[in-house]
Amino acid sequence: MNWRNNFYILLTFLIINSCKFYSFTGSSIPAGTETFQVNFFENLAGNKPGSIVEPGLDQEFTIALQDLFLNQTNLSIVNKEGDLIYEGEIVEFSVTPMSATAEIKAAQNRLTMEVNLRYFNTKNENDDFEKKFSHFYDFPANQQVYDVRDVALEEIFERITQNIFNETLAKW
Repeated sequence: MNWRNNFYILLTFLIINSCKFYSFTGSSIPAGTETFQVNFFENLAGNKPGSIVEPGLDQEFTIALQDLFLNQTNLSIVNKEGDLIYEGEIVEFSVTPMSATAEIKAAQNRLTMEVNLRYFNTKNENDDFEKKFSHFYDFPANQQVYDVRDVALEEIFERITQNIFNETLAKW
């Protein structure tokens, strides 16, 4: 064998070996990490003035976050003692007017959701943090939240969960 063949064999080995720590979704899973845990995100939005209580929002968000990690990593989900632990609460779920008509009526409303996240990496405590993540969905004022609920939550959940993923695993 000549040096080129040896080089290609070594390069192939390094690429294959490094793939167990990197996923093609852009995540960089810490070495030795095999499991993750998403604790129930309780809906405390009703405690904040101006927020509304949306039944089932807590369970839907918790499942959306779990699904994202199941779909974008090769980590296994566990109920306790996970290598990566995600917990927190929904702290805001509100509708506010965003723009007005000439008659001083709302022309557009904004549905905003904010989540307080606590992240723990049991393999590296230096990565632990607490941070708020939020996103919104704008909709015409002649519609009710009920009319746009499914589309709005899909977009809001997608943005918040992806931002959590990026902050914790992609380090973006």
